[in-house]
Amino acid sequence: MNPDGREKFAMSRAAALWEDRWMRFRMALKQQGVERRHQDFYRGWVLSWIKFIKPRSFDEGNLEDVRAFLSHLGASAKKGWQVHQAEEALRILFQNVEPREWARYWPDDMVRRVPTDLGSEEAADLGRGPLEGAERFVGRSDAGECPPRYEGFLDGVRESLRVERYSYRTEKTYLEWTRRFVVFTRPEARDGIQWDLAKEYLEYLTLVRRVSASTLNQALSALQFVFRVVLKRPSGGAVKRPVTRKRVPTVLTQEEVGSLLEGMEGGGRLMAELMYGAGLRVLECVRLRIKDVDVGNQYIVVRGGKGDKDRRVPLPRKSRKALETQTAVARERWQKDRALGVEGVFLPEALSVKYPNAEREWGWYWLFPAGELSEDPWTKKIRRHHLSESGIQQLVKRAALRAGLTKPVTPHTLRHSFATHLLEGGADIRTVQELLGHSDVSTTMIYTHVLGRGASAALSPLDRLEG
Repeated sequence: MNPDGREKFAMSRAAALWEDRWMRFRMALKQQGVERRHQDFYRGWVLSWIKFIKPRSFDEGNLEDVRAFLSHLGASAKKGWQVHQAEEALRILFQNVEPREWARYWPDDMVRRVPTDLGSEEAADLGRGPLEGAERFVGRSDAGECPPRYEGFLDGVRESLRVERYSYRTEKTYLEWTRRFVVFTRPEARDGIQWDLAKEYLEYLTLVRRVSASTLNQALSALQFVFRVVLKRPSGGAVKRPVTRKRVPTVLTQEEVGSLLEGMEGGGRLMAELMYGAGLRVLECVRLRIKDVDVGNQYIVVRGGKGDKDRRVPLPRKSRKALETQTAVARERWQKDRALGVEGVFLPEALSVKYPNAEREWGWYWLFPAGELSEDPWTKKIRRHHLSESGIQQLVKRAALRAGLTKPVTPHTLRHSFATHLLEGGADIRTVQELLGHSDVSTTMIYTHVLGRGASAALSPLDRLEG
């Protein structure tokens, strides 16, 4: 290839890369609640930042560059809400679209406070500044690296979580909140960690970071575990658990589901079909093992679902051919792993001790194995893990954009649609409860809007007008 040809190829490749980035950036903005009319402004801030760090490339940027860029905006007479918007654009880009290690602990005081010159309309557009009473937390943050002197305490929390048989995902979440808590409070000794410090940190999350009720509940649960199990001290005094808002589930029509699936192919489409056709949660889907799918009896066994419960769900007949193809792909990867001497797959609880060879057996292999080997965080062995749930989440969102769907679509939307369409087809609510794995039928009742008990059952007064 001649030099001109190489240059054109490099330029086209770079253009394709940025086209994909912009698509993922828009999806991330939508997920963060940024209105469509503001999304072009967020993209403009990213472009301005890239121009600011030149001649260095996009991949060479770091947190100090972000600080310098925001200072440059402030010095160039940009309004306060614009600086905040630029910061939010870069945070979303480097935490959700192009994750960077340096962006993992994003400082809350990157922009010190919401400027007092905001007009009412600008303040409404921003809507993310500190609340009244937050001034006492100026200069304090839960971001940054954890001092080495707290590592022993965090190891103790990790050990307690494993003794109490918490899942690895919960372990990571609780450890992260504990790490942020000690970084914020910086206690001098273990005896100095009192519940008053926990209440102060929860106030900081509420007033400064403006976290949602569900996030605050998560942080509260983590701190209560630390005080109850690790420190052996009373917890929860004078702290009222915030009430999360009840939201109406997003449901697609059957035509919309069809158009969504048409824009997908391969293993991604099969996972979407199983989430819609069997009501699987995204994590339940990616965790399926070969032995969990009974093609002959037309059902799937979901093992260790939410609440550590097992259940059976129907296997869609239309997915059989795609399932055979995916099984062949998984078997080829399993055979390669055996030839390479890979340790095998992760087994729950103590099954690897009871059945030493099970981790290498075909039946225990993942239906959707990951393309790369990874380290087991508990045993430190190199194993084959299942596909990440974030991968199918991105595939579904992109397919929704290509299909022109205006509803906010996630993999869980397919599960909502599964339940709703079952009720529309005449299934009784107890059957739907069992298929979804709900402990309480009241949870399943959110789908009864299709039975004529909702806004769609009432005739609008406008439609009663004559003429």
